[in-house]
Amino acid sequence: MSQLRIAGLRAGIPGREILNGIDLEVASGEVHAVMGPNGSGKSTLSHVLMGRPGYQVHAGTVTIDGADLLTLPTWQRAQAGLFLAMQYPIEVPGVSLEEALGEAMAAAGRDRAEVGALVAAEAARIGFDHRFLSRPLNVDLSGGERKRNETLQLGVLRPRFAVLDEVDSGLDYDALRAVARRVEAATDEVGLGVLAITHYSRLLQVLRPDVVHVLAHGRIVATGGPELAEELDRTGYRAYGGAEDEGPAA
Repeated sequence: MSQLRIAGLRAGIPGREILNGIDLEVASGEVHAVMGPNGSGKSTLSHVLMGRPGYQVHAGTVTIDGADLLTLPTWQRAQAGLFLAMQYPIEVPGVSLEEALGEAMAAAGRDRAEVGALVAAEAARIGFDHRFLSRPLNVDLSGGERKRNETLQLGVLRPRFAVLDEVDSGLDYDALRAVARRVEAATDEVGLGVLAITHYSRLLQVLRPDVVHVLAHGRIVATGGPELAEELDRTGYRAYGGAEDEGPAA
């Protein structure tokens, strides 16, 4: 069993600390949800975990099975087993989906020749139109199609841990269900550990969390089971330091 461990993480951008000491552990096969009001540091957490340029780490550690990720460039974090499904997946003109996945698999010591069959199988599994497979990565895709594309990549690459940064953003209910069910299946099939970052609870109605954390003002201020997401659905984030006009979480 693998473990993603975040301990005492303090980070931010130049001149501003956003994360004020995050402690969180995710084991293989577990789904942890991180919820919170706007501006609480949720997306910053995903960026820092994956090593996005422009963020500074002031203290703390992030490890997978004891291996320190914060000293590694992004591509080595990916090789260590960490995957980020971005809130706003970018276009990569001139590089096809299969080319990108083939390079990633080869770097991980897997057979590049398997990519075509794996991509076709994953596309069918999540309802991703085969017409999009030959396009440059994410070019001319809608927001929902890009999220399916991210999920397809997750299925092919089989990381140990996936950080989902508001993967529900821009998805209609059918797409949300397809994406969430594929991620949940991976927790059973390959022991994927999931850190699902979301502002709303609708994702968690399909992707059932084992643990729910509330992030506010850069700190984890509450942790509980799925019932915590249900509470937020009713009351919003005011009790956890959210803005007074912060509405219910759904």
